[in-house]
Amino acid sequence: MKFSGKNVLVTGASRGIGAEIAKTLASFGLKVWVNYRSGEAEATAVKEEITKAGGEAEIIGFDVSEEEAFVNAIKQIVEADGELSYLVNNAGITKDKLAMRMKTEEFMAVIEANLKSVFIGCREALKVMGKKRFGSVVNVASIVGETGNAGQTNYSASKGGVIAMTKSFAQEAAPRGIRYNTITPGFIATEMTNVLKDEVKEAFISKIPLKRFGEPKEVANAVAYLLSDYSSYITGETLKVNGGMHM
Repeated sequence: MKFSGKNVLVTGASRGIGAEIAKTLASFGLKVWVNYRSGEAEATAVKEEITKAGGEAEIIGFDVSEEEAFVNAIKQIVEADGELSYLVNNAGITKDKLAMRMKTEEFMAVIEANLKSVFIGCREALKVMGKKRFGSVVNVASIVGETGNAGQTNYSASKGGVIAMTKSFAQEAAPRGIRYNTITPGFIATEMTNVLKDEVKEAFISKIPLKRFGEPKEVANAVAYLLSDYSSYITGETLKVNGGMHM
């Protein structure tokens, strides 16, 4: 994989898919800023694994839904490295509940964490990357942002918004040589899926043409591709990583 930039910020990178994205990007030679909100120990472990493998990483703690914290974090990265070459907006939350029982604050909490935070990151990245007229951003959405899902009205709305918003950023940023793309993972083998009962897993797998859950590494590789020079003529695109569950 070929990269022209030197560093990347990955939000929500202390565990799960975010941690795998951080480790994969570090393996390609990028300095990775590992963001966490509350899992400092986990983020430190990710950093140590990267450095032990010969890569370069720093941890940076902040809540992506807090605008001032996000803005200051990007300033900190630019002051340290002189630039921000790449951004992966991965952090997010769920508060699942049937719509008729969902409180407005439960809806808005997910919108704040999953959609507003991505807007802030995309906007601040555009400001910074625009100065060098180079950069690439990948926003991690979800298959349910394309299909919807019962019990996830808030989550589906947030991720569908990410997909549409990414296309708008791509159009605004293209004249400056900056690309914005989206990944929409399907069912990926993480802590969240590991706790499911076997019969539930089998029911989900029966709907997936490839007949298995995806691996975090497969999502990470897709993110790396969209950030890299190998996708230099791709922007505003949504790359589905779902085993064929939604085509």
